[in-house]
Amino acid sequence: MGRTDVLIVGAGPVGLTAALELRRRGVTCRVIDKLRAPVPHARAVGIQPRTLELWDRAGVADDALAAAVPMRGQLVYIDGVERSRVALTLPPDVPYGFAALPQYETERILTEHLERYGTTVERGTELVSFVQDGGGVWSSVVTETGRTRDLRSRYLVGCDGAHSAVRKGLGLTFEGGAFAEEYMLADVETDWSLPPGYAVRAMRPGGDGRPDDLLVGIPLPGRSRYRMSMLVPPELSSSGGPPDPVAHGTQEGLRPELAHIQAVVDRLAPEPATVSGMRWSSVFRISHRIVDRYGTGRVFVAGDAAHIHPPTGAQGMNTGIQDAVNLAWKLALATAGLTTPSLLESYDAERRPVGEEVVGRTVRHATGGGVPSGPDDLGTVMLREAQLLVGYRDGPLTGAPSGGPGAPDSGDRAPDCGGLVGPLTRYGVRLFDLLRRGPDHTLVLYGPDTAALDRFGGAVAELTRRTHGRVPVVALLGIGEPVEGNSRVPLWSDSRAEFRRIYRTEAPTAFLVRPDGYLATRFGPDNVTELSAYLTRVLRT
Repeated sequence: MGRTDVLIVGAGPVGLTAALELRRRGVTCRVIDKLRAPVPHARAVGIQPRTLELWDRAGVADDALAAAVPMRGQLVYIDGVERSRVALTLPPDVPYGFAALPQYETERILTEHLERYGTTVERGTELVSFVQDGGGVWSSVVTETGRTRDLRSRYLVGCDGAHSAVRKGLGLTFEGGAFAEEYMLADVETDWSLPPGYAVRAMRPGGDGRPDDLLVGIPLPGRSRYRMSMLVPPELSSSGGPPDPVAHGTQEGLRPELAHIQAVVDRLAPEPATVSGMRWSSVFRISHRIVDRYGTGRVFVAGDAAHIHPPTGAQGMNTGIQDAVNLAWKLALATAGLTTPSLLESYDAERRPVGEEVVGRTVRHATGGGVPSGPDDLGTVMLREAQLLVGYRDGPLTGAPSGGPGAPDSGDRAPDCGGLVGPLTRYGVRLFDLLRRGPDHTLVLYGPDTAALDRFGGAVAELTRRTHGRVPVVALLGIGEPVEGNSRVPLWSDSRAEFRRIYRTEAPTAFLVRPDGYLATRFGPDNVTELSAYLTRVLRT
């Protein structure tokens, strides 16, 4: 029998992220996965800028960037003619761009970081059943040797994919449907001369406007290497087999050969090209489904266990990673006995609307040819695809907005900025550098001068009292103000006025930043009640 704070089922990117976020907050956890070894396939490939921001806070971003390649844009060809060339550009204050990183590399990097905390994945171990009570969860697992064991944990998190045993054990509904089409996936090299870093989408539309023939290539690390997907030829179709109630992901059966991939490239590539060096291939199906709730009691689901959808825009894994980050900091407070039950309930309230939006948007894009469309300008589309517009303004933890039109406010992503200079630094550092120094909330104070900062004494005292000094405080001074080295809190100069511009503040303003990089609340020096109200929503009194 084993005991732990949190048992995580599934060692994909979502489960590994959940474990890493828990361990760096001192929470004990175990990670089990029924597979005996990681899958060496480039399944999920796209890494969104928002994911890189979260990995920055966890200390993972540098390793991910070293292994990834930039995603610069998308080329769309219809009947062999280039119809659009979309550049994946973002505002200059966004610290990261779009990247491509094979899932097996993502899992390797996250596993290595998790192992630094002394936690390893228990492979060949499958969850059979579980039952929860008022104090925790009993889980029955079968180990690699075939032995059945009972594990005791305070919480259980299912990150075990589209066929999740945790979701089924909770009795959650998984409403949606499946696409009729089947696809081939292959990891290959190609010798075409198309610009590097650009995804390629080539198609021939049918009578109904939907693709009759399709080729999608996503750049991978390596010389001229792409993950290609295309419609399955009849000889590889699995549609004659038994129906799968959740037809999503790779399918058992025949594997495409290099000749199958070459035949599609010959038909659809915008220039003559030869594919070679195939590392792996598979047939896969796509469904779109979402659960009716993200958890019950002490048991939760995240990632594909909670929502599945078309891979358009690389939204799936990234959405799941954000699920894990959102849940982990709340579980950390819960295991420490510092929070109310409503904080864990906010996981569903905040993340399920995000999952619903992603499922709906990716289905629209998949049926509309893969090119983002709608009333928004291209800049807004890029921010949405980068997952930088995800927010919780309507969530239960969010207070009343106080920043004015267009200003980052309670429930919004806390944006980055540069040019922060300290008493011993002559170069500007980033706000994200200051926020990642601890896994908890951070209070950021801004004032035009030190007298303005002194007005936040009541807020700092309230925060210190309510959190027992766990929450660090960072103070920013207006441009041109001298930074003294004997301040009671770390003091930095907004030397280029980037913080003032991006956060749209002239007057003294405080920003409490959540552990997942969202603004908990924004308030002035005379409004300590707003800070107190948020702390009451989150912490046990």
